[in-house]
Amino acid sequence: MSSQPQVKMSNHKPYPPTMAGLGLQPTVRVDVPILSIFLILFLIGAVVHMTILQVNLRRGKKFIMSGMIFGFCMARITACTLRMVWATHPHNVSVAIAAQIFVAAGVVLLFIINIIFAQRILRATHPRLGWAKPLSMLFKAYYTSIILVIIVIITGVIQSFYTRDRNILRIDRDLMRFGGTYFAISAFIPIILVILNFAIPAQSSTEKFGSGRFTSKIWILLFASAILTLGAAFRAGVSYMPRPIQSPAWYHSKACFYLFNFTIEWTVVALYAALRVDKRFIVPNKSRGPGDYSRRDHQEDGATDKARPNILDRVLSEEEVFDGQTGGHETLGSESHSEKDVEAQRFADTN
Repeated sequence: MSSQPQVKMSNHKPYPPTMAGLGLQPTVRVDVPILSIFLILFLIGAVVHMTILQVNLRRGKKFIMSGMIFGFCMARITACTLRMVWATHPHNVSVAIAAQIFVAAGVVLLFIINIIFAQRILRATHPRLGWAKPLSMLFKAYYTSIILVIIVIITGVIQSFYTRDRNILRIDRDLMRFGGTYFAISAFIPIILVILNFAIPAQSSTEKFGSGRFTSKIWILLFASAILTLGAAFRAGVSYMPRPIQSPAWYHSKACFYLFNFTIEWTVVALYAALRVDKRFIVPNKSRGPGDYSRRDHQEDGATDKARPNILDRVLSEEEVFDGQTGGHETLGSESHSEKDVEAQRFADTN
């Protein structure tokens, strides 16, 4: 499911692995330059999404997904750093274990974010179903299960380096296969929810939330979920086709590792920043039931936004052009100017 170190055989714990893993052992000549580029990219992503989070918090808007993306970027920065250390210390199995854990566990934050987005779309189109207490509890239980699966994977990874018992190693591989399959399903769940959203007849009008067209929200979510599912499914598939560390297959290559891991993940991070998902998928604070998404309790925030524009608002302007629509403040402003022109013309006609 993730990288396995290729280190010389040792009689001391932790033991080096005997099976090849995705990405193989990193090297200074090949991996360090690539990892340096991804480290910088994820650092930029962390800065951008933390800035978005802080700006929204100052305006009274809570969009915790920006903080989650920041956390994911920090996890990827740590993973890149650990793999670079591993490349310079190829016989340090402890560093290899840490690098493998961070590569395997970090991406689940993006899966959870997409499930939350899908849940909001479902609640907007099918309020009764989306806000039903059993379904809400099911989502919370699933989030908890993801955390438990992470613990299972970490346990299996660490234990596989501290035993040579074949039965225990088999169990550890089964645990990691289960985890990889579970994560692939998690990445695909938003697509299933969107399909159900269209398959179930709507019993009420759609509750609009956030900015941008509703169809744009769906397409953004579908694209991000599709490429994340591709990466997760590829990693899961690799875990079901083990090869000895001396003869790895093509799917263990470094190109596959960076393409199906960091490249896909960075694409989602950049996409969510460029298209401002914090504006598209934001809902009113303290939304707890049907009709809450339609509440307009951000009018004061909008006035604050107009009084204190910043560079992030320029990104929204690009978004509005992409959607072929104008922002609410521009529409109100144009309407007020047209009304004044009409009144002035009437006054001139009476005189």
